[in-house]
Amino acid sequence: MKSILLTDPPSHPIEEETFSLSISNEFCNCNKISSKMATIDEPLYPIAVLIDELKNEDIQLRLNSIRRLSTIARALGEERTRKELIPFLSENNDDDDEVLLAMADELGVFIPYVGGFEYANVLLPPLETLCTVEETCVRDKSVVSLCKIGTQMREQDLVDHFIPLIKRLAAGEWFTARVSSCGLFHIAYPSAPETFKTELRAIYSQLCQDDMPMVRRSAATNLGKFAATVEPVHLKTDIMSIFEDLTQDDQDSVRLLAVEGCAALGKLLEPQDCVAHILPVIVNFSQDKSWRVRYMVANQLYELCEAVGPEPTRSDLVPAYVRLLRDNEAEVRIAAAGKVTKFCRILNPELAIQHILPCVKELSTDSSQHVRSALASVIMGMAPVLGKDATIEQLLPIFLSLLKDEFPDVRLNIISKLDQVNQVIGIDLLSQSLLPAIVELAEDRHWRVRLAIIEYIPLLASQLGVGFFDDKLGALCMQWLKDKVYSIRDAAANNVKRLAEEFGPDWAMQHIVPQVLDLINNPHYLYRMTILHAVSLLAPVMGSEITCSQILPIVINASKDRVPNIKFNVAKVLQSLIPIVDQSVVEKTIRPCLVELSEDPDVDVRFFATQALQSTDQVMMSS
Repeated sequence: MKSILLTDPPSHPIEEETFSLSISNEFCNCNKISSKMATIDEPLYPIAVLIDELKNEDIQLRLNSIRRLSTIARALGEERTRKELIPFLSENNDDDDEVLLAMADELGVFIPYVGGFEYANVLLPPLETLCTVEETCVRDKSVVSLCKIGTQMREQDLVDHFIPLIKRLAAGEWFTARVSSCGLFHIAYPSAPETFKTELRAIYSQLCQDDMPMVRRSAATNLGKFAATVEPVHLKTDIMSIFEDLTQDDQDSVRLLAVEGCAALGKLLEPQDCVAHILPVIVNFSQDKSWRVRYMVANQLYELCEAVGPEPTRSDLVPAYVRLLRDNEAEVRIAAAGKVTKFCRILNPELAIQHILPCVKELSTDSSQHVRSALASVIMGMAPVLGKDATIEQLLPIFLSLLKDEFPDVRLNIISKLDQVNQVIGIDLLSQSLLPAIVELAEDRHWRVRLAIIEYIPLLASQLGVGFFDDKLGALCMQWLKDKVYSIRDAAANNVKRLAEEFGPDWAMQHIVPQVLDLINNPHYLYRMTILHAVSLLAPVMGSEITCSQILPIVINASKDRVPNIKFNVAKVLQSLIPIVDQSVVEKTIRPCLVELSEDPDVDVRFFATQALQSTDQVMMSS
């Protein structure tokens, strides 16, 4: 039996047992450690525990140890990590996926602990084993770690160790190994000699024709990365042949992954080759019998248009996109509707109005609320693309229709993008056409819609100006302070502060402050709390003079409220007012009120009053 010493043997005889670990077959079975030796080697004792925990029955202890592999490796040193720790991990037959996932992750950054990139190949065996396990996330993490290691390996080491690993995995009897191999070709190929390159292309082609759909899916997923490393001459022949096989696969799960390959390969090919090889595939995919493939085309169409260029897009892809916008499956229409603005940007306005706008009108009344919601989230962006006249004539009626949609998310998506339309048609037309609908939405039964309107009010106010705001929206702002939903009341309090900042203290003193202060006498204590919150936000904007003359007396009066929640909120508001008002006001008005509250029967009122008193003391001491 051989043992690992975690420290150099002492030069003088000692009576204690040697601090050692047996590594015969089970690297981490610890020998007994005498208490005296543990004292001598105390810094190393935790390392021994970590090593021992690698085989513990408790999964959390094993996980803890795996996540501290770098600590163990530093303690053992580079040579012993290579010769003892890594072989142990290669033989580790832990059956818990969480432990294996953590190990795969750790090994990806382990090169410094084995002696640098010249020894990186020693990390390949344990990761190769992990590439064959059944759990997908473990295999994926192992492939990621192998890619990290492969990018740091020397060219000769890639040829001697990494390429043979790929071949073994690609020839694996169990499909999991073959699935993992597909993600490694792009790392090894650039450094491989010509004979190996030919072999790697042939192996990848075989994987794309594998009997197992999971392997073909992995090959389709990684085709773009592999193609990016292949020479142009082989790209047009070998890779395009592989790609065509994948596009005709009988499994829709493989074909839909080939859609992503269209965009990736399109960026690598010359424009004329792209039109010849990629464009027909895209058009066919847009009519595929599987809705999942059509969904993927709709989702990727903008990227595919960039790959083939503007002219083929206008002639061939516009009809394909129109078909997707009118697809029988709602999921396909959702994906297509969400790209409508992006697609219109690569067309001229005339084409967009002629071909896309009729479909947009149909989608605005689609039977699926999710289609209408997807359209509403992007349709406002069409205004700058189509220009002022087309927006007024064609888009405004669609906006109004969506603003009155029964589904709240549709209305919400329109409200949040109104500024894009304002930039195109101007505030006058916007106020005449859309604002009546917005005012109606301000009283919507769904609180999230009301919340969206509130958050948009300051921007709307700055665009409309003081006059229009006073006439149309001022009353709404006060109404929201008495909403039944807390989030609305809270947003309304922030809203009055932002309006005061926008229009100035003089306007706020005339239009906001008196109306807000009147609500402090509301019979419901929750509304009174909202007003206290609102005045605490308004005070810094209004300044010391208005705060002392208008706001402070109301707050002091509220300290006599019968509800403890109001009283401790008064204490918090008074604390926030201390930096705003003069010291004399603090001493004569605020402090006496807080002293009275600090003697209140309610423990929470006393707590917040005492806290505020401490702030007053600090101010007085500093002055």
